[in-house]
Amino acid sequence: MLEKYVKTLRNKQIKITPQRLEILQYLDIIRNHPTVDEIYKALKKKNPSLSKTTVYNSVEILKNKKIIQSISIRGSESRYDYRTDMHHHFICKNCKKIIDIDITCPIQHKKYIQGHRVDEIQGYFIGLCKDCQKKDAN
Repeated sequence: MLEKYVKTLRNKQIKITPQRLEILQYLDIIRNHPTVDEIYKALKKKNPSLSKTTVYNSVEILKNKKIIQSISIRGSESRYDYRTDMHHHFICKNCKKIIDIDITCPIQHKKYIQGHRVDEIQGYFIGLCKDCQKKDAN
């Protein structure tokens, strides 16, 4: 399974390290849009010698090479997403989960809007996720 991530790093000419492979695998499997702290805490359990600086630096490299994306939904807190394709997010007001939403965005392919250059588009919806709605109904 790690071969997929090895290939991704090689294609982007990024040095292959066990930490980068672990981070990619974690983001790919978990898909919960974690912060650097959350990634660090999850991976530290398996790898006690891992440092938060290593996680931060690795995430920055992966983001800059467009292997992962950074999303800022609330305040200045950066969260990381393995998906780099155009998609939106749903944030549950109750459980705070961030869920990928696949809907067509009418402006996703536009490079300019009213003369302004578009570098990235981020959209999100806020409400109650279906799990929390079920809990509220019971």
